[in-house]
Amino acid sequence: MGRVGAVTADGTDREFHLRAKVLTVSDGVVEGTRQDRSGEALEAYLSSAGWAVVERSAVADGVDSVAGELRRLADGFHGLIVTTGGTGFGPRDATPEGTKAVLDREAPGLAEAMRLVNPLGRLSRGTAGTIGTALVLNTPGSSKGCVETVDAVIDVIGHAVRLLVDNYDPHPHGG
Repeated sequence: MGRVGAVTADGTDREFHLRAKVLTVSDGVVEGTRQDRSGEALEAYLSSAGWAVVERSAVADGVDSVAGELRRLADGFHGLIVTTGGTGFGPRDATPEGTKAVLDREAPGLAEAMRLVNPLGRLSRGTAGTIGTALVLNTPGSSKGCVETVDAVIDVIGHAVRLLVDNYDPHPHGG
């Protein structure tokens, strides 16, 4: 399991297990007519970045299906949940709406940074935020786009996830 060391305010070392879940939002994947390439790409990328992907799931497009599955995935979970798919302008693309329906707090800086990775990012309606002690990121449905967008924030999301528990992760130096 991926571990990141940190020093607490009292100077003691703590190890954190960084856990992630991947949710693919796709009618085609759920119906079995399309391979889950973006879910596979996210799992491989997150694993290589030190995150333990502990669950992958898929739901059909739609506000209620996304909201319900995010609630289930976040229940009692401390870690990162990355969605892939449903962030564009297609008639069934409703991942941001389903996500916003269950977020406790939005994290607009993360969503904005993720959109800046390439010109097509300007077409993303994806959002980011927290549900309890889980950080949720919406990414596009393409296997290249989903990895690019998470890569844009990978350097700060471990810190964000650790802060969700009890704020014992020290703030980075220099700011």
